[in-house]
Amino acid sequence: MKNLFTFIFSVAILHSFAQVNPKLQTKIDQQASELEANVIQWRRHFHEFPELSNREVKTGAYIAEHLKKLGLEVQYPVAKTGVVALLKGAKPGPVIALRADIDALPVTERNSLPFASKVKTTYNEQETGVMHACGHDTHTAILMGVAEILSKNKADLKGTVKFIFQPAEEGAPAGEEGGAALMVKEGVLENPKVDVIFGMHIISISPLGVITYKPAGMMAAADWFSIKVKGRQAHGSSPWMSIDPIVVSAQIISGLQTIVSRQTDLTKEAAVITVGRIQSGIRENIIPEEAVMAGTIRTLDVEMQDKIHEKIRLTATKIAESAGATAEVSIDKKFPLTYNDPALTEKMVPSLVRAAGKEKVMQIPAITGSEDFSEYQKKVPGLFFFVGAMPPNQDPSTVPSHHTPDFMIDESALLTGLKAMLNVTLEYMYLPANK
Repeated sequence: MKNLFTFIFSVAILHSFAQVNPKLQTKIDQQASELEANVIQWRRHFHEFPELSNREVKTGAYIAEHLKKLGLEVQYPVAKTGVVALLKGAKPGPVIALRADIDALPVTERNSLPFASKVKTTYNEQETGVMHACGHDTHTAILMGVAEILSKNKADLKGTVKFIFQPAEEGAPAGEEGGAALMVKEGVLENPKVDVIFGMHIISISPLGVITYKPAGMMAAADWFSIKVKGRQAHGSSPWMSIDPIVVSAQIISGLQTIVSRQTDLTKEAAVITVGRIQSGIRENIIPEEAVMAGTIRTLDVEMQDKIHEKIRLTATKIAESAGATAEVSIDKKFPLTYNDPALTEKMVPSLVRAAGKEKVMQIPAITGSEDFSEYQKKVPGLFFFVGAMPPNQDPSTVPSHHTPDFMIDESALLTGLKAMLNVTLEYMYLPANK
């Protein structure tokens, strides 16, 4: 029985790839290997000179210049600092969008890389470094490589490829629009109308060269919340004359943890409530009048999302009320659920297998990370997948995770990502239904 399943699986893969000229596949794989060094150099450039969300001016200009040299139709800037380019194949076919995010994070890099970032800035009124601590530099370099290779093979392409280099995936600064939502708003999925979109993310804590994916809901919806607690100010020596917003805030933070641990059915889906920032007070011997805390909510189910929002409001306001304080709760829905179209995912798995090998492509459970790639998936079918880049001989339990000063990847993963994006593009072009 096992051999029968293996035979059927192999036939399915061969049938899928039979639509693409094997010589073209071989040529493109070879070109990817030849371009690997350039892709790594581009990645190192972006890593050394990172820019925050909606501030990627030099990054966008660098990308646009590269795409113009390839002879593509280039739009820059789009959605503040983004870049969009069109490559029209010689034959009729679908419009395929490929997306990379280009922004960095307010993180101070802490490693000895020769191309480590030394960029400094002020973020939320605090001095900080700027770092590609989530791998967006690799995504950008990979998509630049995809554009270069596909442009060399224009005569063999069916349809149009739209390259989307998107700013502000990490979230636009306060009071600004940005990211995928603004790209969609400005018409990136139109003129020509996009039929399908593909994206990928490098993963520092996943084995090197392993591609992972999940049909349907893959990454959580992300919401940001803020709770402002108002009490009564007093001298630090006389707390009985105050309504201490710091103590009330501490009680609210503890109360929020029970929403997930005691009030949410975690057998259905995972959920997370995290307080990532709290600000209050100006001097050691003054009990302040106000405290503000802010954080994120991650959910994989819409009904659970609504219920958790309701519980946060109830918990915060009632705890504050019990102490004689007040609590104002605001919740901002940032990114929806990242949803991989099941039919599209099934069709594309063979192309991922071809890029990485059968043993290195696997399905995973949903994760509580989030991605604004989901904004595109609300409009057109999309597939988002992960490419493992954990350096060899690393312990997965101790390897630095994303958004940390020690974030590190093995650059050989870039070739896997490059081949994966090329393969899904060609495969979709040559699917019989997309002729």
